[in-house]
Amino acid sequence: MVFKRQSGILLHPTSLPSKYGIGDMGKEAYNFVDFLRKTKQKLWQVLPLNPPGYGESPYQPFSAFAGNPMLISIDKLYEEGLLSKHDISNTPCFDIKKVEFAKVKDFKEKLFRKAFERFKTLKEKSNYRIFVHQNRIWLENYSLFMALSKYFRTSTWNHWEKAIAFRKEKAVTCFKNLLFEEIEYNNFLQFMFFTQWTELKNHANRNKIKIIGDLPIFVSYNSSDVWANPHLFELDQSGNPLKVAGVPPDYFSETGQLWGNPLYNWSEMEKDDYKWWRERFQNLLKLVDVIRIDHFRGFEAYWEIPAEENTAVNGRWVKGPGDKFFLTIKKYLGDIPVIAEDLGFITPQVEKLRNKFKFPGMKVIQFIFESKAVKPFSPLTFERNTVVYTGTHDNDTILGWYKNIVLAEAEVAKTINNYLSPFTYPNKKNICWRFIEIALQSSANTAIIPLQDILCLDSSARMNYPGTVEGNWKWRFQKKCLNEKIENKLRSLTTAYNR
Repeated sequence: MVFKRQSGILLHPTSLPSKYGIGDMGKEAYNFVDFLRKTKQKLWQVLPLNPPGYGESPYQPFSAFAGNPMLISIDKLYEEGLLSKHDISNTPCFDIKKVEFAKVKDFKEKLFRKAFERFKTLKEKSNYRIFVHQNRIWLENYSLFMALSKYFRTSTWNHWEKAIAFRKEKAVTCFKNLLFEEIEYNNFLQFMFFTQWTELKNHANRNKIKIIGDLPIFVSYNSSDVWANPHLFELDQSGNPLKVAGVPPDYFSETGQLWGNPLYNWSEMEKDDYKWWRERFQNLLKLVDVIRIDHFRGFEAYWEIPAEENTAVNGRWVKGPGDKFFLTIKKYLGDIPVIAEDLGFITPQVEKLRNKFKFPGMKVIQFIFESKAVKPFSPLTFERNTVVYTGTHDNDTILGWYKNIVLAEAEVAKTINNYLSPFTYPNKKNICWRFIEIALQSSANTAIIPLQDILCLDSSARMNYPGTVEGNWKWRFQKKCLNEKIENKLRSLTTAYNR
Protein backbone atom coordinates (compact mmCIF):
# COMPACT_ATOMS: atom_id res chain seq x y z
CA MET A 1 0.00 0.00 0.00
CA VAL A 2 1.37 3.42 -0.99
CA PHE A 3 0.63 6.14 1.58
CA LYS A 4 -0.11 9.78 0.85
CA ARG A 5 2.36 12.46 1.94
CA GLN A 6 1.98 12.73 5.71
CA SER A 7 3.78 12.93 9.05
CA GLY A 8 3.28 11.91 12.64
CA ILE A 9 4.78 11.33 16.07
CA LEU A 10 6.11 8.20 17.75
CA LEU A 11 5.00 8.02 21.39
CA HIS A 12 4.02 4.99 23.41
CA PRO A 13 0.97 5.64 25.65
CA THR A 14 2.93 4.68 28.79
CA SER A 15 4.97 7.87 28.23
CA LEU A 16 1.96 10.18 28.55
CA PRO A 17 1.58 12.39 31.64
CA SER A 18 -0.64 11.00 34.41
CA LYS A 19 -0.88 11.32 38.18
CA TYR A 20 -1.11 7.53 38.41
CA GLY A 21 2.53 6.82 37.58
CA ILE A 22 2.11 5.68 33.97
CA GLY A 23 0.49 7.06 30.85
CA ASP A 24 -3.00 5.78 30.21
CA MET A 25 -6.09 6.16 28.02
CA GLY A 26 -7.48 9.06 29.98
CA LYS A 27 -7.58 12.83 29.45
CA GLU A 28 -3.91 13.29 28.53
CA ALA A 29 -4.19 10.78 25.68
CA TYR A 30 -7.03 12.85 24.24
CA ASN A 31 -4.98 16.01 24.75
CA PHE A 32 -2.13 14.43 22.82
CA VAL A 33 -4.47 13.64 19.91
CA ASP A 34 -5.55 17.27 19.98
CA PHE A 35 -1.87 18.31 19.84
CA LEU A 36 -1.42 16.12 16.77
CA ARG A 37 -4.43 17.76 15.13
CA LYS A 38 -3.26 21.29 15.92
CA THR A 39 0.19 20.61 14.49
CA LYS A 40 -1.27 19.08 11.27
CA GLN A 41 -0.01 15.57 12.00
CA LYS A 42 -1.83 12.62 10.45
CA LEU A 43 -0.27 9.72 12.40
CA TRP A 44 0.28 8.55 15.96
CA GLN A 45 2.71 5.61 16.15
CA VAL A 46 2.72 3.43 19.26
CA LEU A 47 4.71 0.39 20.40
CA PRO A 48 2.98 -2.97 20.94
CA LEU A 49 -0.11 -2.51 23.11
CA ASN A 50 0.07 -6.01 24.60
CA PRO A 51 0.68 -6.75 28.31
CA PRO A 52 4.49 -6.59 28.76
CA GLY A 53 6.28 -9.53 30.33
CA TYR A 54 9.99 -10.03 30.99
CA GLY A 55 11.82 -6.75 31.56
CA GLU A 56 8.54 -4.81 31.06
CA SER A 57 9.20 -5.09 27.35
CA PRO A 58 6.17 -4.66 25.06
CA TYR A 59 8.11 -6.93 22.66
CA GLN A 60 7.96 -9.82 25.18
CA PRO A 61 4.23 -9.82 26.01
CA PHE A 62 2.11 -12.39 27.82
CA SER A 63 -0.15 -12.40 24.77
CA ALA A 64 0.03 -11.27 21.15
CA PHE A 65 -3.71 -10.48 21.32
CA ALA A 66 -4.48 -9.01 24.74
CA GLY A 67 -4.12 -5.36 25.75
CA ASN A 68 -1.95 -3.92 28.51
CA PRO A 69 -4.15 -3.43 31.61
CA MET A 70 -1.76 -0.79 32.99
CA LEU A 71 -3.02 1.53 30.24
CA ILE A 72 -6.56 1.45 31.67
CA SER A 73 -7.53 4.91 32.88
CA ILE A 74 -8.33 5.12 36.60
CA ASP A 75 -10.24 8.35 36.04
CA LYS A 76 -12.47 6.67 33.47
CA LEU A 77 -13.25 3.87 35.90
CA TYR A 78 -14.23 6.57 38.41
CA GLU A 79 -16.40 8.35 35.84
CA GLU A 80 -18.21 5.07 35.17
CA GLY A 81 -18.94 4.60 38.85
CA LEU A 82 -16.62 1.61 39.22
CA LEU A 83 -14.39 3.49 41.64
CA SER A 84 -15.34 5.99 44.35
CA LYS A 85 -13.72 9.30 45.19
CA HIS A 86 -12.44 7.68 48.37
CA ASP A 87 -10.80 4.88 46.35
CA ILE A 88 -8.62 7.31 44.41
CA SER A 89 -8.05 9.86 47.18
CA ASN A 90 -4.85 8.26 48.50
CA THR A 91 -2.86 8.17 45.27
CA PRO A 92 0.87 7.98 46.11
CA CYS A 93 3.43 10.34 44.65
CA PHE A 94 4.91 8.85 41.49
CA ASP A 95 8.00 9.87 39.55
CA ILE A 96 6.79 12.18 36.78
CA LYS A 97 9.80 11.49 34.54
CA LYS A 98 9.83 7.69 34.50
CA VAL A 99 7.53 4.74 35.12
CA GLU A 100 8.08 2.93 38.43
CA PHE A 101 6.60 -0.32 37.15
CA ALA A 102 6.42 -2.29 40.42
CA LYS A 103 4.93 0.62 42.34
CA VAL A 104 2.41 1.38 39.57
CA LYS A 105 1.30 -2.24 39.27
CA ASP A 106 0.78 -2.59 43.01
CA PHE A 107 -1.30 0.59 43.13
CA LYS A 108 -3.42 0.02 40.03
CA GLU A 109 -3.99 -3.67 40.75
CA LYS A 110 -5.69 -2.79 44.04
CA LEU A 111 -7.98 -0.31 42.29
CA PHE A 112 -8.73 -2.74 39.46
CA ARG A 113 -9.83 -5.35 42.02
CA LYS A 114 -12.20 -2.84 43.61
CA ALA A 115 -13.58 -1.84 40.22
CA PHE A 116 -14.13 -5.49 39.35
CA GLU A 117 -16.10 -6.09 42.57
CA ARG A 118 -18.43 -3.19 41.70
CA PHE A 119 -18.66 -4.33 38.08
CA LYS A 120 -19.95 -7.74 39.20
CA THR A 121 -22.92 -6.06 40.87
CA LEU A 122 -24.08 -4.37 37.66
CA LYS A 123 -27.27 -5.79 36.20
CA GLU A 124 -26.60 -4.63 32.64
CA LYS A 125 -23.48 -6.29 31.24
CA SER A 126 -24.54 -7.11 27.69
CA ASN A 127 -21.54 -5.30 26.13
CA TYR A 128 -19.22 -7.30 28.34
CA ARG A 129 -20.83 -10.59 27.35
CA ILE A 130 -20.64 -9.64 23.66
CA PHE A 131 -16.95 -8.78 24.03
CA VAL A 132 -16.15 -12.09 25.74
CA HIS A 133 -18.00 -14.03 23.06
CA GLN A 134 -16.48 -12.17 20.10
CA ASN A 135 -12.92 -12.55 21.46
CA ARG A 136 -13.22 -16.06 22.87
CA ILE A 137 -10.64 -17.41 20.35
CA TRP A 138 -7.80 -15.80 22.30
CA LEU A 139 -9.46 -14.48 25.46
CA GLU A 140 -10.28 -17.86 27.03
CA ASN A 141 -6.66 -19.00 26.76
CA TYR A 142 -5.22 -15.67 27.89
CA SER A 143 -7.39 -15.23 30.97
CA LEU A 144 -6.83 -18.82 32.05
CA PHE A 145 -3.08 -18.44 31.42
CA MET A 146 -2.88 -15.32 33.59
CA ALA A 147 -4.93 -16.97 36.34
CA LEU A 148 -2.67 -20.02 36.25
CA SER A 149 0.46 -17.86 36.34
CA LYS A 150 -0.80 -16.20 39.51
CA TYR A 151 -1.83 -19.55 41.01
CA PHE A 152 1.48 -21.35 40.43
CA ARG A 153 3.77 -18.32 40.84
CA THR A 154 6.47 -19.85 38.65
CA SER A 155 8.56 -18.17 36.00
CA THR A 156 7.28 -20.12 32.98
CA TRP A 157 4.27 -22.26 32.10
CA ASN A 158 6.21 -25.52 31.61
CA HIS A 159 6.98 -25.49 35.35
CA TRP A 160 3.30 -25.76 36.28
CA GLU A 161 1.71 -29.09 37.16
CA LYS A 162 2.33 -31.26 34.12
CA ALA A 163 -1.34 -31.96 33.35
CA ILE A 164 -2.28 -28.29 33.01
CA ALA A 165 1.08 -27.25 31.53
CA PHE A 166 0.33 -29.57 28.62
CA ARG A 167 -3.41 -28.83 28.62
CA LYS A 168 -4.89 -32.21 29.47
CA GLU A 169 -8.66 -31.88 29.05
CA LYS A 170 -9.57 -32.85 32.62
CA ALA A 171 -6.96 -30.47 34.03
CA VAL A 172 -8.22 -27.56 31.92
CA THR A 173 -11.79 -28.15 33.08
CA CYS A 174 -10.68 -28.49 36.69
CA PHE A 175 -8.67 -25.26 36.71
CA LYS A 176 -11.37 -23.32 34.86
CA ASN A 177 -13.69 -24.15 37.75
CA LEU A 178 -11.09 -23.60 40.46
CA LEU A 179 -9.92 -20.23 39.07
CA PHE A 180 -13.27 -19.00 37.73
CA GLU A 181 -13.17 -15.71 39.66
CA GLU A 182 -9.63 -14.87 38.56
CA ILE A 183 -10.47 -15.73 34.94
CA GLU A 184 -13.46 -13.39 35.09
CA TYR A 185 -11.23 -10.67 36.54
CA ASN A 186 -8.84 -10.93 33.58
CA ASN A 187 -11.79 -10.91 31.17
CA PHE A 188 -12.97 -7.71 32.87
CA LEU A 189 -9.57 -6.04 32.46
CA GLN A 190 -9.49 -6.88 28.77
CA PHE A 191 -13.02 -5.59 28.32
CA MET A 192 -12.05 -2.29 29.93
CA PHE A 193 -8.85 -2.02 27.90
CA PHE A 194 -10.54 -2.65 24.55
CA THR A 195 -13.45 -0.35 25.43
CA GLN A 196 -11.24 2.55 26.45
CA TRP A 197 -8.80 2.09 23.57
CA THR A 198 -11.62 1.92 21.01
CA GLU A 199 -13.02 5.20 22.35
CA LEU A 200 -9.57 6.80 22.09
CA LYS A 201 -8.98 5.46 18.59
CA ASN A 202 -12.38 6.72 17.47
CA HIS A 203 -11.47 10.17 18.82
CA ALA A 204 -8.21 10.08 16.87
CA ASN A 205 -9.93 8.96 13.68
CA ARG A 206 -12.59 11.67 14.01
CA ASN A 207 -9.70 14.14 14.09
CA LYS A 208 -8.22 12.53 10.97
CA ILE A 209 -5.39 10.92 12.92
CA LYS A 210 -4.50 7.32 12.09
CA ILE A 211 -2.78 5.07 14.59
CA ILE A 212 0.23 2.99 13.58
CA GLY A 213 0.50 -0.12 15.73
CA ASP A 214 3.51 -2.37 16.19
CA LEU A 215 3.46 -6.11 15.51
CA PRO A 216 6.56 -7.96 16.75
CA ILE A 217 7.25 -10.89 14.43
CA PHE A 218 8.00 -13.21 17.37
CA VAL A 219 6.12 -13.84 20.63
CA SER A 220 7.34 -14.45 24.16
CA TYR A 221 7.93 -18.03 25.24
CA ASN A 222 6.09 -17.37 28.51
CA SER A 223 2.84 -16.39 26.80
CA SER A 224 -0.64 -17.73 26.37
CA ASP A 225 0.12 -18.05 22.65
CA VAL A 226 2.88 -20.63 23.12
CA TRP A 227 1.14 -22.41 26.01
CA ALA A 228 -2.12 -22.78 24.05
CA ASN A 229 -0.48 -23.60 20.70
CA PRO A 230 2.76 -25.51 21.36
CA HIS A 231 2.47 -27.34 18.04
CA LEU A 232 2.95 -24.02 16.24
CA PHE A 233 6.41 -23.50 17.78
CA GLU A 234 9.76 -25.31 17.72
CA LEU A 235 9.63 -26.93 21.18
CA ASP A 236 10.91 -30.21 22.61
CA GLN A 237 8.78 -32.77 24.47
CA SER A 238 9.23 -30.91 27.75
CA GLY A 239 7.96 -27.70 26.19
CA ASN A 240 11.37 -26.02 26.04
CA PRO A 241 12.44 -24.09 22.94
CA LEU A 242 14.76 -26.01 20.62
CA LYS A 243 15.94 -22.89 18.79
CA VAL A 244 15.39 -19.23 19.61
CA ALA A 245 15.25 -15.92 17.76
CA GLY A 246 17.69 -13.04 17.58
CA VAL A 247 19.95 -11.24 15.15
CA PRO A 248 23.67 -11.65 14.40
CA PRO A 249 26.28 -9.08 15.49
CA ASP A 250 25.12 -5.67 14.29
CA TYR A 251 25.11 -1.92 14.91
CA PHE A 252 23.76 -2.39 18.43
CA SER A 253 25.89 -5.29 19.68
CA GLU A 254 29.15 -7.08 18.82
CA THR A 255 27.67 -10.38 20.00
CA GLY A 256 24.33 -9.88 18.28
CA GLN A 257 20.98 -9.77 20.05
CA LEU A 258 19.73 -12.93 21.74
CA TRP A 259 16.00 -12.27 22.00
CA GLY A 260 15.17 -15.77 23.21
CA ASN A 261 11.75 -15.99 21.55
CA PRO A 262 10.75 -19.48 20.37
CA LEU A 263 10.77 -19.92 16.60
CA TYR A 264 7.66 -20.81 14.62
CA ASN A 265 6.96 -24.21 13.15
CA TRP A 266 6.15 -22.68 9.78
CA SER A 267 5.30 -25.98 8.08
CA GLU A 268 2.67 -26.64 10.76
CA MET A 269 1.29 -23.11 10.45
CA GLU A 270 0.94 -23.51 6.71
CA LYS A 271 -1.44 -26.49 7.14
CA ASP A 272 -4.37 -24.27 8.13
CA ASP A 273 -3.35 -21.30 5.98
CA TYR A 274 -1.64 -19.51 8.87
CA LYS A 275 -4.88 -19.24 10.85
CA TRP A 276 -3.16 -18.01 14.04
CA TRP A 277 -1.52 -15.23 12.06
CA ARG A 278 -4.75 -14.29 10.30
CA GLU A 279 -6.48 -13.98 13.66
CA ARG A 280 -3.57 -11.92 14.97
CA PHE A 281 -3.75 -9.45 12.09
CA GLN A 282 -7.53 -9.18 12.40
CA ASN A 283 -7.33 -8.52 16.12
CA LEU A 284 -4.67 -5.83 15.78
CA LEU A 285 -6.61 -4.08 13.03
CA LYS A 286 -9.39 -3.51 15.56
CA LEU A 287 -6.95 -1.40 17.55
CA VAL A 288 -4.88 0.38 14.89
CA ASP A 289 -5.16 1.66 11.33
CA VAL A 290 -1.70 0.71 10.07
CA ILE A 291 0.54 -2.18 11.16
CA ARG A 292 4.30 -1.82 11.44
CA ILE A 293 5.80 -5.31 11.23
CA ASP A 294 8.85 -5.36 13.46
CA HIS A 295 11.78 -7.40 12.04
CA PHE A 296 10.06 -7.85 8.68
CA ARG A 297 13.12 -9.58 7.27
CA GLY A 298 12.30 -12.61 9.44
CA PHE A 299 9.56 -13.55 7.00
CA GLU A 300 12.18 -13.95 4.28
CA ALA A 301 14.92 -15.43 6.48
CA TYR A 302 15.42 -15.47 10.25
CA TRP A 303 18.45 -15.95 12.50
CA GLU A 304 18.16 -19.34 14.23
CA ILE A 305 20.15 -19.76 17.46
CA PRO A 306 20.48 -23.03 19.45
CA ALA A 307 18.57 -22.56 22.72
CA GLU A 308 21.61 -23.38 24.86
CA GLU A 309 23.71 -20.49 23.44
CA ASN A 310 24.49 -17.46 25.61
CA THR A 311 24.90 -15.01 22.72
CA ALA A 312 23.54 -14.67 19.22
CA VAL A 313 26.90 -15.22 17.51
CA ASN A 314 26.50 -18.93 16.77
CA GLY A 315 23.36 -18.89 14.67
CA ARG A 316 22.39 -19.38 11.06
CA TRP A 317 20.00 -17.88 8.55
CA VAL A 318 16.94 -20.05 7.82
CA LYS A 319 14.43 -19.37 5.07
CA GLY A 320 11.09 -18.01 6.23
CA PRO A 321 7.65 -18.49 4.65
CA GLY A 322 8.21 -15.60 2.21
CA ASP A 323 5.62 -14.49 -0.30
CA LYS A 324 3.51 -17.62 0.28
CA PHE A 325 2.66 -16.22 3.72
CA PHE A 326 1.62 -12.77 2.51
CA LEU A 327 -0.29 -14.14 -0.48
CA THR A 328 -2.29 -16.30 1.92
CA ILE A 329 -2.96 -13.37 4.26
CA LYS A 330 -4.07 -11.28 1.27
CA LYS A 331 -6.36 -14.08 0.07
CA TYR A 332 -8.29 -13.97 3.35
CA LEU A 333 -7.94 -10.36 4.49
CA GLY A 334 -7.26 -8.38 1.31
CA ASP A 335 -4.62 -5.65 1.20
CA ILE A 336 -3.71 -4.74 4.75
CA PRO A 337 -1.90 -1.46 5.52
CA VAL A 338 1.63 -2.49 6.49
CA ILE A 339 4.95 -0.77 7.14
CA ALA A 340 7.91 -3.14 6.85
CA GLU A 341 10.66 -2.59 9.41
CA ASP A 342 13.55 -3.45 7.11
CA LEU A 343 16.51 -2.15 9.09
CA GLY A 344 19.78 -3.93 9.65
CA PHE A 345 21.31 -6.43 7.22
CA ILE A 346 18.82 -6.45 4.37
CA THR A 347 19.30 -8.68 1.33
CA PRO A 348 17.91 -8.23 -2.20
CA GLN A 349 15.49 -11.07 -1.37
CA VAL A 350 14.03 -9.06 1.53
CA GLU A 351 13.66 -6.01 -0.70
CA LYS A 352 11.99 -8.12 -3.37
CA LEU A 353 9.47 -9.47 -0.86
CA ARG A 354 8.73 -5.98 0.48
CA ASN A 355 8.33 -4.49 -2.99
CA LYS A 356 6.14 -7.32 -4.29
CA PHE A 357 3.44 -6.31 -1.82
CA LYS A 358 4.20 -2.57 -2.02
CA PHE A 359 4.97 -2.35 1.68
CA PRO A 360 6.81 0.89 2.50
CA GLY A 361 10.18 0.30 4.14
CA MET A 362 11.95 2.39 6.76
CA LYS A 363 14.86 4.82 6.76
CA VAL A 364 16.48 6.16 9.94
CA ILE A 365 18.37 9.43 9.51
CA GLN A 366 20.88 8.59 12.25
CA PHE A 367 21.90 5.42 10.41
CA ILE A 368 22.11 7.21 7.07
CA PHE A 369 24.45 9.90 8.37
CA GLU A 370 26.64 7.41 10.21
CA SER A 371 27.00 5.06 7.27
CA LYS A 372 27.55 7.67 4.55
CA ALA A 373 28.75 10.80 6.30
CA VAL A 374 32.13 10.81 4.54
CA LYS A 375 30.61 10.39 1.08
CA PRO A 376 28.49 12.72 -1.03
CA PHE A 377 24.84 11.85 -0.51
CA SER A 378 21.43 13.36 -0.04
CA PRO A 379 19.18 12.06 2.74
CA LEU A 380 16.39 14.04 1.12
CA THR A 381 16.17 11.57 -1.74
CA PHE A 382 14.29 8.41 -0.85
CA GLU A 383 11.82 6.22 -2.64
CA ARG A 384 8.45 7.83 -2.13
CA ASN A 385 6.97 4.66 -0.68
CA THR A 386 9.19 4.94 2.40
CA VAL A 387 8.76 5.93 6.05
CA VAL A 388 11.60 8.13 7.30
CA TYR A 389 12.43 8.50 11.00
CA THR A 390 14.87 10.73 12.83
CA GLY A 391 15.21 7.73 15.18
CA THR A 392 13.14 4.87 16.58
CA HIS A 393 12.45 3.52 20.07
CA ASP A 394 15.73 1.57 19.78
CA ASN A 395 17.86 4.62 18.95
CA ASP A 396 19.34 7.33 21.08
CA THR A 397 17.56 10.67 20.84
CA ILE A 398 18.86 13.00 18.15
CA LEU A 399 20.43 15.28 20.77
CA GLY A 400 22.01 12.34 22.61
CA TRP A 401 23.26 10.82 19.36
CA TYR A 402 24.69 14.13 18.17
CA LYS A 403 26.54 14.71 21.44
CA ASN A 404 27.72 11.14 21.99
CA ILE A 405 28.61 10.02 18.48
CA VAL A 406 28.74 12.86 15.98
CA LEU A 407 30.78 15.31 18.03
CA ALA A 408 33.11 12.49 19.06
CA GLU A 409 34.01 11.83 15.43
CA ALA A 410 35.41 15.01 13.91
CA GLU A 411 35.17 14.00 10.24
CA VAL A 412 31.58 12.85 10.63
CA ALA A 413 30.67 16.02 12.54
CA LYS A 414 32.25 18.26 9.89
CA THR A 415 30.37 16.63 7.01
CA ILE A 416 27.06 16.62 8.86
CA ASN A 417 27.37 20.23 9.99
CA ASN A 418 28.24 21.33 6.45
CA TYR A 419 25.21 19.50 5.14
CA LEU A 420 22.90 20.99 7.78
CA SER A 421 23.94 24.62 7.36
CA PRO A 422 21.27 25.67 4.80
CA PHE A 423 18.34 24.55 6.95
CA THR A 424 15.91 26.76 8.82
CA TYR A 425 17.37 26.13 12.27
CA PRO A 426 21.12 26.71 11.80
CA ASN A 427 22.43 26.90 15.38
CA LYS A 428 23.39 24.00 17.63
CA LYS A 429 20.64 24.75 20.14
CA ASN A 430 18.19 23.69 17.46
CA ILE A 431 20.08 20.64 16.23
CA CYS A 432 17.01 18.45 16.75
CA TRP A 433 14.83 20.69 14.62
CA ARG A 434 17.41 20.63 11.84
CA PHE A 435 17.03 16.86 11.63
CA ILE A 436 13.26 17.07 11.94
CA GLU A 437 13.27 19.43 8.98
CA ILE A 438 15.31 16.95 6.92
CA ALA A 439 12.75 14.23 7.61
CA LEU A 440 9.78 16.45 6.78
CA GLN A 441 11.40 17.90 3.66
CA SER A 442 12.47 14.52 2.31
CA SER A 443 10.83 12.80 -0.63
CA ALA A 444 9.56 9.96 1.61
CA ASN A 445 5.77 9.98 1.69
CA THR A 446 5.71 9.39 5.44
CA ALA A 447 7.83 10.99 8.15
CA ILE A 448 7.69 9.95 11.82
CA ILE A 449 9.41 11.86 14.62
CA PRO A 450 9.81 10.50 18.18
CA LEU A 451 8.41 13.00 20.67
CA GLN A 452 11.78 13.05 22.44
CA ASP A 453 13.30 14.71 19.36
CA ILE A 454 10.51 17.26 19.13
CA LEU A 455 11.18 18.11 22.77
CA CYS A 456 14.97 18.22 22.09
CA LEU A 457 15.77 15.80 24.92
CA ASP A 458 19.12 14.11 25.53
CA SER A 459 20.00 10.46 26.15
CA SER A 460 18.24 10.44 29.52
CA ALA A 461 14.97 10.29 27.56
CA ARG A 462 15.96 7.23 25.55
CA MET A 463 13.25 4.53 25.49
CA ASN A 464 15.29 1.36 24.96
CA TYR A 465 18.83 0.03 24.77
CA PRO A 466 18.65 -3.06 22.49
CA GLY A 467 20.23 -6.17 23.96
CA THR A 468 19.66 -5.04 27.55
CA VAL A 469 16.88 -5.84 30.02
CA GLU A 470 17.02 -3.39 32.93
CA GLY A 471 15.99 0.25 32.85
CA ASN A 472 14.10 0.35 29.55
CA TRP A 473 10.59 1.53 28.57
CA LYS A 474 10.37 3.97 31.50
CA TRP A 475 10.51 7.43 29.91
CA ARG A 476 7.61 9.85 30.42
CA PHE A 477 7.16 13.44 29.33
CA GLN A 478 5.69 16.25 31.42
CA LYS A 479 2.51 18.02 30.40
CA LYS A 480 4.15 21.45 30.41
CA CYS A 481 6.58 20.34 27.68
CA LEU A 482 4.06 20.53 24.84
CA ASN A 483 3.86 24.30 24.81
CA GLU A 484 2.64 26.77 22.21
CA LYS A 485 6.16 27.45 20.94
CA ILE A 486 6.72 23.80 20.02
CA GLU A 487 3.21 23.56 18.59
CA ASN A 488 3.86 26.53 16.29
CA LYS A 489 7.27 25.20 15.18
CA LEU A 490 5.95 21.79 14.26
CA ARG A 491 2.85 23.10 12.52
CA SER A 492 4.93 25.59 10.53
CA LEU A 493 7.38 22.97 9.22
CA THR A 494 4.64 20.42 8.56
CA THR A 495 2.72 22.96 6.49
CA ALA A 496 5.84 24.21 4.68
CA TYR A 497 6.70 20.71 3.48
CA ASN A 498 3.18 19.72 2.54
CA ARG A 499 2.72 17.01 5.13
